[in-house]
Amino acid sequence: MRAYRLESFGDIDGIVLGEHGAAVPEPAGPTGIVVAMRAASLNRRDLMILDGSYPLPAVPGVVPLSDGAGEVVAVGDAVTRFAVGDRVSCGYFPRWRSGPITPDAFDQPGCTLDGMLAEYAVLDEQWAVRVPEHLTWEEAATLPCAAVTAWSALTGGEPLLPGRTVLTLGTGPVALFAVQFAGLLGCRVVATTSGGAEKADRLKALGADAVIDYRSHPEWSVQVRDATGGLGADLVVETGGPKTIEQSMRASALYGQIVLLITGDGGRSGISISNEAYASSLATIRREFVGSRDRFEEMNRAITTHGLRPVIGRVHSFENARAAYRGYATDAPFGKVVLRMDG
Repeated sequence: MRAYRLESFGDIDGIVLGEHGAAVPEPAGPTGIVVAMRAASLNRRDLMILDGSYPLPAVPGVVPLSDGAGEVVAVGDAVTRFAVGDRVSCGYFPRWRSGPITPDAFDQPGCTLDGMLAEYAVLDEQWAVRVPEHLTWEEAATLPCAAVTAWSALTGGEPLLPGRTVLTLGTGPVALFAVQFAGLLGCRVVATTSGGAEKADRLKALGADAVIDYRSHPEWSVQVRDATGGLGADLVVETGGPKTIEQSMRASALYGQIVLLITGDGGRSGISISNEAYASSLATIRREFVGSRDRFEEMNRAITTHGLRPVIGRVHSFENARAAYRGYATDAPFGKVVLRMDG
C-alpha cells in the first residue's frame, strides 16, 4: 500500500511517499480491523511533530497525521464492535477510553503510532469510533483532534447551561468547532478575530452572537464585557496562551471557567498573569488535551442530532500532502485542511 512516512524531521522534505507491505494489509490479530482511508486532515500538532517541537517525540518512519476517516474493509475473528462497511475514525489517544487519562494511554497516531496518511490504517477495534452518517468523508476526517478538544473544553468541567456566554479566540479549527458546539448547547457566543468583516460575517454565520476585532481593540476584554452587559464570559476557550491569557482573565465572569488548551507559540513561553488581572475575577483555569473515546462518541451523537457540519478550509489530494503541509504552515485557512485519498 502507499503511505507517507516521516523519514526525517525539521523539513517538509522529510515527508516521503512510498509503498509498504501488502497492497491490502491484514488485521493485526483477532481484535484488529483494517480501514480503507478516504480522507485525513492536518492539525497544528502535525507541524510541531515535523519540526521537533511537539512534547512527545515521534517515532522515526511513523505514518503522519492523527485525524482521518475511512471504511472498514476487514475484521479479525474476535471483532464485535464493527463490521465490514462501517464508517470509522480513530481516537487521538486510541488507548484512552473514558475517565481521566492515565500514563499508559499517551500513544498517538502520527507520532508514536502509525497515523492516517496512508491508503489503509490497521487499528484495534477498541481504538475506532463510528462517525456520523450525514458527514462526508472529508468532514468526518476533521473530528478526532480539534472537534474533540472543543467538545471537551465545553463539556469537561462545570456544566455549561443554556444561556451562558462562551468566548472563543480567533478562527483556528478548535475555535470554530467551539462556536458551533456552544450554539447547539444553547449558549451565547462572543468571538474574537483579526480577519475583518469577512471573517466576522463567517463567524456570525456559524453562530457567533458578537464578534470583536482584537487588532482594532488590543484590550478586547473591555469589548467582551460590553457585549455581556458587564458580566463577562462564563467560559473562555483559551487557544492563544501567553499572548491572550491576561485578556481572557479580564474578560471572564466572576466565577468563570478559562479552559487553557494550547499555547500559541508551541509552549516555548511561560504563562503569566498580572496581579491586577488575576484579581479581576474568581475564574478557574482548567486544562484539557483532546479527550477520551467516550467523549468522541458523545460528541458524535450531538453532531448527529443537530446535523452539524464541520468547516473545511482547503482540500488537497493524497499525492499533494507536502503542499498541504506547506500551505498550512504559511497560511491560516478558515476551517480544516483536508487530504482526500481518491485525489
